[in-house]
Amino acid sequence: MAKVRTPYRCAECGSAAPRWLGRCPECGEWNSLVEDRAPASLALGDAPVPIAEVDPVGATRRPTGVAELDRVLGGGLVPGSVTLLGGEPGMGKSTLLLQALGRLAEGGARCLLVSAEESKEQVRMRAGRLGALAPELFLVAETSLPAVLAQTEELSPHVLAVDSIQSVVDPDLPGTAGSVAQVRDCAQRLVRLAKEQGVITLLVSHVTKEGALAGPRVLEHVVDTVLSFEGDRHHALRLLHALKHRFGSTQELGLFEMGGRGLTDVSDPSALFLADRRAGAAGSVVAPVLEGARPLLVEVQALVAPTPAPLPRRSAQGLDASRLALLLAVLERRGGVPLAGADVYASVAGGVRVGEAGADLAVVLAVASARLGEPVDPGTVAVGEVGLGGEVRQVASGGRRLAEAARLGFTRAIVPASTPEAGSELAGLEPVRVRDVGEALAAAELDRGPPLQS
Repeated sequence: MAKVRTPYRCAECGSAAPRWLGRCPECGEWNSLVEDRAPASLALGDAPVPIAEVDPVGATRRPTGVAELDRVLGGGLVPGSVTLLGGEPGMGKSTLLLQALGRLAEGGARCLLVSAEESKEQVRMRAGRLGALAPELFLVAETSLPAVLAQTEELSPHVLAVDSIQSVVDPDLPGTAGSVAQVRDCAQRLVRLAKEQGVITLLVSHVTKEGALAGPRVLEHVVDTVLSFEGDRHHALRLLHALKHRFGSTQELGLFEMGGRGLTDVSDPSALFLADRRAGAAGSVVAPVLEGARPLLVEVQALVAPTPAPLPRRSAQGLDASRLALLLAVLERRGGVPLAGADVYASVAGGVRVGEAGADLAVVLAVASARLGEPVDPGTVAVGEVGLGGEVRQVASGGRRLAEAARLGFTRAIVPASTPEAGSELAGLEPVRVRDVGEALAAAELDRGPPLQS
């Protein structure tokens, strides 16, 4: 008896269904079931070989020439790999892509850029501004997938870039450009092309309002690398993370600065974040944080102002708002710093967002400093997680954080009592170990003071 093919499959979780349903019975996602078209024929493909006989030369990386991008990729792009670059509109995804292609083409790689959203003239103007007019960089404005595949077969590029995958459409498939079926099948065709011909493939993708990559979740599963390009459009800083990377670590962070001539690498981000710091100002504390595997020094700022409002305002920028509310409660209850009847504003300067607990102690000291009007020694950094009992807990990679502070000339660090002994790399930096918030306030020479007067 012939096997009956399952006609529908969920684009979010991949579960099968015998008929179309408005809601996936497995993951509960609405309108995610799409028709699962069977392949026209089956082929055996490559014969199995012993793994020890596979030539690892095929996985040799090709550097892009963009230092921060190569840092995140672990040295460069792997032939036959597919990389998905996502980010909000205006972050500079197309700029980063064009700069990387220009450097690759200057290095002798034949590159094909498929512009599915902009005209050739628009891309040419940007390339001229970025200095990416390399002879080996070819450009085509096309949205039809069969035409893209035909152009790729004729040119035989080393690198293929599609900007963006949501604008490419296969006329033989149902749905319009950007639909679940179109994005999924077009991406899978390009992945198959990359694997069969060893072409480095770069796909640009948009993100939704929630910050997730647009399109079906299977799009993230079929590619080898998923890069997220983030930042604040009101700041020049841009951050590049690897959310998925089959050829290396996802713990690296790339930092760029957007300027008139495109994106430039930020080799010393800590110095950039602290360049405009006002030393000796109340409410300012430097925190060594960890972005991936990269230590950064950021300035945590706080402002405490009296208010007659019955519900004081708590505002956080670059910090988690719920985490800030928790730390304020611990500071008042365990540290004895009164904050009732006061608005509290806390932020991380420079446009960077800190989502880890290593900045807890710096936030607590910055708020206490702003509340009491007493500055913290400008040569002091603070690192540690603050618990609900007021205890200061150790955080990961404490040595690397403190080494970065010592490199920039800081002389004192308020750290958890459980922090290991310092090595030679911390020469000139004195660790001050504290067990709780009260000891941290004393180490920072912050008196608790009277209640705030409105």
